[in-house]
Amino acid sequence: MTSSQPSLSAKLLETADIQARLKKIKMLLLDVDGVLTDGRIFWLEEHGWTRFFHVKDGYGLKLLQKAGIKVGVISGGDSKDVRTRVEFLKLDYVFLGDENKIVAFDKIVAASGLKPEEIAFMGDELFDIPVIERVGFSATVPHAVDPVKAHANYITETEGGWGAVREVADAIRKAQGIGPY
Repeated sequence: MTSSQPSLSAKLLETADIQARLKKIKMLLLDVDGVLTDGRIFWLEEHGWTRFFHVKDGYGLKLLQKAGIKVGVISGGDSKDVRTRVEFLKLDYVFLGDENKIVAFDKIVAASGLKPEEIAFMGDELFDIPVIERVGFSATVPHAVDPVKAHANYITETEGGWGAVREVADAIRKAQGIGPY
């Protein structure tokens, strides 16, 4: 395959069904570990556990927010580094520390006034499936567990923590004619 030929994943994003789903999106919700990060954590003396976040993902989220699309996270974990990152990004909705993500999702739906079909979600683990099944567009990453892949509308080409969120953010903006992308 040459660089001028679209990949299978890129072709999937262009299908009528996926484009129709992406055009309706008014909010992107994300899992953290494995999606906004590559899933690894490491220990720093005098700091504690921490993760790597990719600047491409952060910039993609800022572009969505600038276009009027809300952004939030729903994560089973709760840590200082994640709180620092979401505060820096000024995300609209932040729910941390509960693996029952559908409860947080329902609270976001109620608070935002959006319909589930107007919300996109990216997750990679088993406890993400209930939200994946409820949203208008769902995506996961290549290293997600197989049941999540089976439920998601799209599997990114890019690994979690390395720009996968940016890939989805750009797909939403492109489907809605919000450039540059």
